[in-house]
Formats: sequence, C-alpha cells, structure tokens
Amino acid sequence: MAAEEKWKGWTSKQHSEAEQADEKEQCVLLGKQLGEPGRFAYAALCGISLARLFPGKEQSSFRTEYIESFVKWLDLPDAVLPAMTAFASGLGDEGTETFGQILLKDPILENPVVIIQDLLSFSLRDGYYDARARVLICHITWLLRIPLEELEVLEESLLETLKEQKEEESETAEVSRRKKERRKKLKRYLLIGLATVGGGTVIGLTGGLAAPLVAAGAATIIGSAGAAALGSTAGIAVMASLFGAAGAGLTGYKMKKRVGAIEEFEFLPLTEGRQLHITIAITGWLCTGKYGSFTAPWSSMLQSSEQYCLAWESKYLMELGNALDSLLNGFVNMMAQEALKFTVFSGIVTALTWPTSLLTVAGVIDNPWGVCLHRSAEVGKHLAHILLSRQQGKRPVTLIGFSLGARVIYFCLQEMAQEKDSQGIIEDVVLLGAPVEGEAKHWKAITQVVSGRIINGYCRGDWLLRFVYRTSSVQINVAGLQPVDLDDRRMENIDLSSVVNGHLDYMKQMDTILKAVGIKTKECWLEEKGSGSLFSPPAKKSQQAAGSETREEESTVREEDAADGE
Repeated sequence: MAAEEKWKGWTSKQHSEAEQADEKEQCVLLGKQLGEPGRFAYAALCGISLARLFPGKEQSSFRTEYIESFVKWLDLPDAVLPAMTAFASGLGDEGTETFGQILLKDPILENPVVIIQDLLSFSLRDGYYDARARVLICHITWLLRIPLEELEVLEESLLETLKEQKEEESETAEVSRRKKERRKKLKRYLLIGLATVGGGTVIGLTGGLAAPLVAAGAATIIGSAGAAALGSTAGIAVMASLFGAAGAGLTGYKMKKRVGAIEEFEFLPLTEGRQLHITIAITGWLCTGKYGSFTAPWSSMLQSSEQYCLAWESKYLMELGNALDSLLNGFVNMMAQEALKFTVFSGIVTALTWPTSLLTVAGVIDNPWGVCLHRSAEVGKHLAHILLSRQQGKRPVTLIGFSLGARVIYFCLQEMAQEKDSQGIIEDVVLLGAPVEGEAKHWKAITQVVSGRIINGYCRGDWLLRFVYRTSSVQINVAGLQPVDLDDRRMENIDLSSVVNGHLDYMKQMDTILKAVGIKTKECWLEEKGSGSLFSPPAKKSQQAAGSETREEESTVREEDAADGE
C-alpha cells in the first residue's frame, strides 16, 4: 500500500506540473535535472551495459551512436564523451555497481522508475524502438532492481495516452474544438482508410489528430519534458513510425499473390491490445479436433498485449498433423520407444535398426513431413522480408514457434542475417523441438539478428524427430534433441524432457512449456496482479477514469450537435 500511495503522489505531482506548464515553455528533461555525478553515472551505466550486451564488432556503430546521442540527451559536457565511448567499447565493467549506487543516491531521484521512463523517452525519440534499446532498458531495469512488469506498464500507459481523445482544456473550449476538428478532419479519416481500423488499430489515426492531448496526457506517464517531445509535430511522426502505415500493423498484411511455392501466409491476431513490442507465434502442424486452428496452442500465452499467430500452408500442415496422429496413437509408438531406450540420451541421430513394422508405415509420415520441411523454409524466408519491410512498424518483435514453426523462425533469422539493416528488429526468439541443424556454427549468424535471448527448447527422448532424420546420409545434430553449444550470452538451452514425452506434446503441453522457457502466460499475469504490482492499480484506475471522461465528452458533443441542428 505504501508503494501504491507513493506512486499516486508522484503521478499527481507530475500531472500538476504539466497542467501549470505553458505549452510553449521549454521543459527540462528528467535526465538533465540530475546532478552532474548522477548524469555521469547514468550514462556510464548505459555505456557499460551496451558493451556487455552487444560486444560484437558488427554492433560497434550502434553502441557508439547510442552513447553519443545519450550524452547529448543528458546535456553532459563533450569532455566526458571519450570516457563514455570507452565504456561502450568494453572498459570499466567492474564499475557497474559503483555507478548504480551513485545514480540512486542523486537527491532528485525519489523513485528509480523515473530513470526507466527517461530511457524509454530517449529510445523513442526518433520513432524507432530498436530491439537492442529495449534489451538495454530491460537490463538497466534489472540493475536498478525494478520489476520488469513496471516497464510493461510504462509502455502500455504511454500508448494509452494516445488513445485518450481528450485535452486538458476548459469544457467550452474542448467542445468547440472537437466540433471543428471532427468536421475538418472527416475527409482525412476517410482517406487514411477506415477499412484498416477494423483489422488494425486507431493508434495511427489518433496519433495524427490529437497532438495536444499527447503533451497533456503523457506528462503523467513520462514526465512533462518527455511528453512535450512526443506531443510535438515530430512526436506525431514518431508514433506513426512505430506502428507502421495508418497503424494497421501486421493485420493489414495479406499475401497479394503467390510467392514461390507458398500458397498461404497471413497474420491472425491473438490479442486485441496494442503494445510497443509485439509477439508472433508460429504453429508447427495442425490436426482435426481441438488443435485444428493455428491459434489453439497459444490460447494461454500473454507475452505482450499485442500478439499474432502466423497462418501458413494449412492444407499441408493438416495432412502432416493427421499423419502424426495416426502414427503416434498406434502400437508403433511403444515399439519405437523400445528401440530407442538405449540411445535416448544421445544428441546425435544415429543409424539405428528401426523395427520393421515402423518402417512399413514410414511412408505415412515421410511424404507430408518432407513437403512441410521444404515449405517451412520458404515461409521463413518470406517472413524475414515482411519484418525487414517494417510491416509491423519500427518496434521490437519476439518470435516463438514449435516443430516446423520453429523451423520457420530459424530460416527467417538466417535470411535476415544475409540482409542489410536487419539488426534491432528481433528482440527474443524461442525455438521448441526445432527440426534444424544443431551445430553451433549454423546458429552463429542468428546472433547478428537477435538482440535478446535465443532459446532452444529440446527433448532428448523425442523419437519422432529422430525417426524423420533416419535417412540422413551423415550423422547430424538436431537442435530439437540436444543443446546448441554456442558460446554467446544470448544462447539459452532448456531441457524440456521432463515436460515433453514426445513430439506431439509440444502442442498439447504448450502452457507448461511457455512457463518453463520464461514466456508469460495469462496465469502469470493474474499472479502478478494478485501480488500487487507497484504501478498497475493506479495506472488501471487512470485509464478507467480517462475512458469515462472520454465517453462523457463524446456525449456532450452529440448534444451540442443536436442543438445546432435545431
């Protein structure tokens, strides 16, 4: 309760300051309000973290540009730039704790969360929420011992201000302005295309039509200066850039014509919300009954407020799923398990003497598997070019998939690694039971594209995955059967053998698997709410209040229009 009251007091103070500030008055950014030792420590902490998170040579320009811009953002003297550049190059790692303590001791810093707000404002200043910037913010959040959920709340709250079509004006001025704006901008709404609103989001429209409200409403969330920046004409462009053309995002994309061998490629929404970072889930196969849709396995996932599922090649995935089902539900399963009991802990596909009865029905699975194996690679390459074209807007993307869905992701990342400007798009990737090469050398290129975590979820006893690779002319490592031995801070191997008994379990046990690999589910969110998050309750109340005010204002406008008509 004390934490909640402190948050209420802080937001009330911020909101009061925003109300008193003149619209044209230059606001002092929060970072600039820190003392010089605090600003130096703040920049140094970010520089050291950049070097730790993105040490590769291919990331050197990003580190340098980020820290140089950040030094200017904090209004630090040019004399400190060499030191900050050195920190961003890998020097001074041992000073992390010291710089953190100096920053937290700054007298103006009543609540460390304002640092995350400031860093978020800085990272959004150009309308490009780089995935590397978000990984950095998450890391600084962790260093300052702030729950990661609070960053989520800050991001969602920032977006909420754009949806609130209200201004801090007198009632008369507000009603008058609304009537004029509505008539004047009606044509503009139509030109943007109302069709995209149904499948997309009103963010693109609202952001372009309500600049003053951003400055008024966002001040409560990101401070008066950050709000002033986002509420300017440039700020409108910032939000339009984040969400793509007219804010329609991925739901606005449909494959206009056949691309190579691909017959189906479409994004289906899993959630109704909007967020500064998105998640795309990719299903590995379909089967009749409960799991007959692409969205079915992901019903419990809630990694972000904006999630999509890729619908691809359903005809072939259904054929594969039915083949898997018929194969695994018979006596063949038991015989195969018996045949593998002595090699279940080997990560390498070996030339086993498979039971004759299993080989007899091998054709049931071999053909659909081979077809989908090829198509998944093509779909992955196509997905890469969709993401590179920023169809999703300029914001971080997390990819998660199982079986052939994981293979789609693998080939997507491999394709992106061959293209320019592919960095800063992908935040995290999760590949579960992936039927792809498990040698580290094949995964090295992926690290150039992924900013956050690369998770390989595997099951040593997945006999089906072994079986489909039985005809390989050479012994190969399969990522879905073993760890990928890649020496990189991004790489995380998670043994799911205690959760996954067979390949079909990747679909049936998805809720448990998501928790095991650190992906949030609806149940996780409920638990967090129950524990009393520091900012969530007040943020929710402010959103409800804003919604109530908006409805009242709209009612007033309708009454005024009716009076004018009379």
